[in-house]
Amino acid sequence: MAAPVVGLLRGRLLPPAGRLPTLQAVRHGSKAVTRHRRVMHFERQKLMAVTEYIPPKPAVNPRCLPPPPSPPQEESGLIQLLRREIAAVFQDNRMIAVCQNVALSAEDKLLFRHRLRKHGIVMKIFPNQVLKPFLEDSKYQNLMPLFVGHNLLLVSAEPKVKEMIRVLKSVPYLPLLGGCIDDTILSRQGFINYSKLPSLAVVRGELVGGLALLVAQTHSLLQQQPWQLTALLEQYVRQQREGHAEEPAPASGMPPPPPEPAPPS
Repeated sequence: MAAPVVGLLRGRLLPPAGRLPTLQAVRHGSKAVTRHRRVMHFERQKLMAVTEYIPPKPAVNPRCLPPPPSPPQEESGLIQLLRREIAAVFQDNRMIAVCQNVALSAEDKLLFRHRLRKHGIVMKIFPNQVLKPFLEDSKYQNLMPLFVGHNLLLVSAEPKVKEMIRVLKSVPYLPLLGGCIDDTILSRQGFINYSKLPSLAVVRGELVGGLALLVAQTHSLLQQQPWQLTALLEQYVRQQREGHAEEPAPASGMPPPPPEPAPPS
């Protein structure tokens, strides 16, 4: 009797294998709290308040102090490459002219670059944030006032100032600001005056001609005194011969009179 009842109840209460029960008994209600925060004793609270650490106030307000120095930023590879190129440009070229970089079209800029390259002049463009630190630590620091805004450099191994001025006259909206030639700082008017100077071949010819003239004058001055001395001696000998010819022959047995002393020359 009991066995069939147990089997019946088991079949009704227990789900078959592989299936979940449709109804599950879940316990509802609040959980039992076993741990509460223990309230600190009043005497202990007063002791903790008395012994609390109070940091001293700074003598200077932190807002009045300068900000801490920022860590130095490492230079990128592009900036290092530009710095080396700038140093090579200022070391290998004798003429460096600074112009204002105006908004030229690509075609005009290409034509302008080609005209300069025919005379051995190269156009270089560098950012001011890389060029100015280089000028501050070099002997070209007097050129820093020229680098305001966008600029470009016209450089050449030899001072081709006359050719550069001729090309710049064809581009009137590209102003020349200044530059340097052989460590000499020049303004725009200084470049114009330099272009009006004669060429090196003409100066060398004038120098050789002047030196030859001086040498000829020195040679004539050195030969003038011997010529005068020779002429005076010839005249003296001629006068002595004429005087001996005019004197009568002395008597026999009498010695000839001694010759007169020669006058000082």
